[in-house]
Amino acid sequence: MAHTQALKLEEPKLSAGSRPPAAAGKKIWIDLDNSPHVPFFVPIIKELESRGYSVLVTARDAYQVTELLDLFELHCHRIGRHFGKHKIMKVLGVLDRSTRLLPLLLKEKPDLALSHGSRSQVLAAYTLRIPSVLIMDYEHAHQGLLWVNPTWVICPEIIPVDAVKLSKDHVRRYRGIKEDVYASSMKSDRHTREKLDVAESDLLVTIRPPATEAHYHRPESDVLFHGVVDYLAEKKDVRIVLLPRNARQAQELHATWPELVKSQKVIIPEHAMDGLNLIWHSDFVVSGGGTMNREAAALGVPVYSIFRGKIGAVDEYLARTGRLVLLEDVEDAKKKLQIVKRNRTGAPDSESRYALRDIVDEVTSIVNPTPPASH
Repeated sequence: MAHTQALKLEEPKLSAGSRPPAAAGKKIWIDLDNSPHVPFFVPIIKELESRGYSVLVTARDAYQVTELLDLFELHCHRIGRHFGKHKIMKVLGVLDRSTRLLPLLLKEKPDLALSHGSRSQVLAAYTLRIPSVLIMDYEHAHQGLLWVNPTWVICPEIIPVDAVKLSKDHVRRYRGIKEDVYASSMKSDRHTREKLDVAESDLLVTIRPPATEAHYHRPESDVLFHGVVDYLAEKKDVRIVLLPRNARQAQELHATWPELVKSQKVIIPEHAMDGLNLIWHSDFVVSGGGTMNREAAALGVPVYSIFRGKIGAVDEYLARTGRLVLLEDVEDAKKKLQIVKRNRTGAPDSESRYALRDIVDEVTSIVNPTPPASH
């Protein structure tokens, strides 16, 4: 199965500047409960450790998280699993996993909990009175669980403060977008197309299906997804790589387009891939989820969104600045899709390193606040 988030990262090279001093013995607990969280937190973990902090990592067995952990050789405690897409089962899954996390937390005694949307972590941290930080980049997603909210929120500065359901003095901001944290460290692999048996002369399109199990999913996204695949499959010299989110979705894709898969017009990779390199070596990207859209935008690769839920401030910003094209329906897609080869002679855009530095600065200032000046 393909793993869209797998990538090779260089060591983060942050410019020198004023950094909050690391407090000896301070421990930060990071929880990974979805595939995009793994590459996102790898450079953050490295930077926190370089500043002298101890990092405790836990992960949920969901989507491709477990395999990505192996790919990155990231040591962590694997606790809990995915309970399915139905709302009641999701709540039960959060409660079950939160309970399973407690013994480890009582033993490790972290000073701060940090995640990119882990409700299990927020609930477990609340139970043990551990201050929690939720990093978020889509303001229309659930920001807490019932009455339980994180202590702090860190979000892109493009998201209005009023969109965050916390008091303004508990909202921190960072420049750029989440994907800048790791996209800026990508190293191009010239063998990417060769691994897929795709010729340089072929026009390569990478497509990520909609997140059908997400609470913000809309059926219109599925209709648009199928229409775009069928439309592009008719084009000569176009090769399509479909990246399923889990094994069930992979089976559905094979069942929907068996002849296209057999003829290799559509490729559904069986093994883990370097996701950012796949994006970089594609001529354009079509995605039903925010992460891959923004990864392409961060790399300067043409990208089209088939997401039909409520558009967040980050995607609105990317669309407004021409870095992302929003598709409304199949007819709109036929008008807007630019099916042309992309010039890849340059290097991926790696100018934005603000996001990584800003996020780590905010986290360290929360866990180790500067004492007020004496008068």
